[in-house]
Amino acid sequence: MALPGREQFRAAVLRYIEVPGAKFFRAIKLTPNGITILGFLITVVSAYLVGAGWLVAGGIVFLFAGGLDLMDGALARLTGTVSPFGALLDSVFDRLSESALFVGVAVYALRDDISDDRKIFFITVLLSALIFSQGVSYLRARGEGLGVFTRAGVMTRPERVVLLGVGLIVGQIEWFLLAIAIVSCFTFFQRMFTIRDMLDKAG
Repeated sequence: MALPGREQFRAAVLRYIEVPGAKFFRAIKLTPNGITILGFLITVVSAYLVGAGWLVAGGIVFLFAGGLDLMDGALARLTGTVSPFGALLDSVFDRLSESALFVGVAVYALRDDISDDRKIFFITVLLSALIFSQGVSYLRARGEGLGVFTRAGVMTRPERVVLLGVGLIVGQIEWFLLAIAIVSCFTFFQRMFTIRDMLDKAG
């Protein structure tokens, strides 16, 4: 199951954002791995801003970092430098980036000016979103290790990045986390059964 128009949207992003961005970074001689690390460092800045209570600034910076995440693979393909280690580095720093932001949100949730009931709700949805988000990503990696490739599911990393950034900007991050948790849970099982079916067909 995919969101309506997702492939068309991704094609537009590739044409109007990824390719021009990759050409820019090639011109300034930044490597794909350099972009990966830069994106992570910017996400850490975003997490700090969120933890300090500057949600709008943190959300904007996080979306910018998420945009950079589109560029490393595009630059690698453009320059012919695609490598297994680059793919590994990208995957690892994707997980670290999301985790860093969740830490920032957790610090914000524990502020003294937030009621105890809201803190409990905040931390519950945050941990649920983190667990299922990481689970969705793990299933993709594990599937590839078993010889099958799939991006099946509604709530993948690009959708999570957008929802997290927008949730911070509009000041309703806990409700956006709830949405991420619920849909990521659905995506987790959807992807698991998709991989099972692919393995059955391959076997």
